[in-house]
Amino acid sequence: MKEYHLTIEAGKLHQRYLKDLWVYRELFLFLAWRDILIRYKQTIIGLAWSVIRPLLTMLVFTVVFGKIAKLPSNGVPYAIMVYCAMLPWQFFANTVSEGGNALINNNSLVSKVYFPRIIIPTSSLIVSFIDFGISVLLLGLLMLWYQFVPSWTIIFMPAFLILACLPALGLVYWISGLNVKYRDFRYVVPFMVQFGLYISPVGFSSSVIPDKWRLIYSLNPMVGVIDGFRWMLIGGETNIFLPGFFLSLGLSML
Repeated sequence: MKEYHLTIEAGKLHQRYLKDLWVYRELFLFLAWRDILIRYKQTIIGLAWSVIRPLLTMLVFTVVFGKIAKLPSNGVPYAIMVYCAMLPWQFFANTVSEGGNALINNNSLVSKVYFPRIIIPTSSLIVSFIDFGISVLLLGLLMLWYQFVPSWTIIFMPAFLILACLPALGLVYWISGLNVKYRDFRYVVPFMVQFGLYISPVGFSSSVIPDKWRLIYSLNPMVGVIDGFRWMLIGGETNIFLPGFFLSLGLSML
């Protein structure tokens, strides 16, 4: 009697992989919802962590760069200038931190059944969207406190949020793959995220960078994203350095 073995494997990109992404959309939503529940399970203050982390970072940067170093803020309250940058940065940092380890954390699921693997790291994006929404509400309260009216360009927020997804997902896909092959790479990710916070224009305006270095500085893809968010929310004298912006955008897409 002959024995038959059924092997379930991924289809090639031009055959059915993209179609499988749509077929397994419910799995994507389930994993995203599971990540949300796990993240705040057995925490005392729950979703409030989404507010506390960017708020404390904003306070530290406001004191250090605004009060002590007295860096310029283009006529905008320094706390608002910093918090406008914290929105895309926290979105980016949360996505990279959670998504980078997603394949390893779901090893038992990956090794048993077939589904498009890209679903797992991408699902971390949904958790970041929720944190982003909560942070936007806090920004609204902050603007009420300072009696600051946002620019009309705030209508472009969905477009700039999509722009923030590009470097986040791009880096997540690289890191999640590297973590599978080199397990010690996951210890490098927190350092990369922390280091990126200080070399990105979060606690200060990128206008303090000398003009001759701004294009090189924009090799950091988050520079264009953060500058775009500041322009979109604050407007006024806060302008985008267009050559650097398009350079950051190109690197994010790459």
